[in-house]
Amino acid sequence: MTDTPALLLASSSPFRRQLLDKLGLDFIHQSPDIDESPLADESPVALVMRLAREKAGALAGSHPDTLIIGSDQVAVIGDRVLGKPGTREKAIEQLSAASGQRVTFLTGLCLLNTATGRTQVACDPFHVQFRTLRPAQIERYVDAEQPLNCAGSFKSEGLGIVLFKAMEGRDPNTLVGLPLILLTEFLAAEGISLPL
Repeated sequence: MTDTPALLLASSSPFRRQLLDKLGLDFIHQSPDIDESPLADESPVALVMRLAREKAGALAGSHPDTLIIGSDQVAVIGDRVLGKPGTREKAIEQLSAASGQRVTFLTGLCLLNTATGRTQVACDPFHVQFRTLRPAQIERYVDAEQPLNCAGSFKSEGLGIVLFKAMEGRDPNTLVGLPLILLTEFLAAEGISLPL
């Protein structure tokens, strides 16, 4: 792997680290310090792509000759954007709104090559049809899994799967926050053909 550039995941998420581990690549991780507030009239797709780009770019100055991965995700019900709930009450509110609904998860992905300045950015959507959930089910789920730092208030890689009726999308990893199929394509464009 000496010919492979250094790889940096611009994230503090343990879930994204676990996903990236699947590719068998050596990488480091660092949390970028950026303002994740949406801009006025910014669409959810534009938001996640901008934030993925900004997360990668925030670490570029201190990591020369590195491929930096930035990723950001929001959940959307109709025209309402659901971020990370932060509190038990907000998580219950989000899951109550998602009950019986089709929720779209938009994940922005950026791969920045700091040696060349090349930036690849895209948005990968994933759709989840939620079961109709009773209030007691929602409360039990939130108390059991504490999904307070997860867009949409659930962990699909854990107990959250019981909340779903169906899933639709090209890459189930996207739902967890790092679209590995798209990342593999970005890496291939940088000359890294997986598996190594």
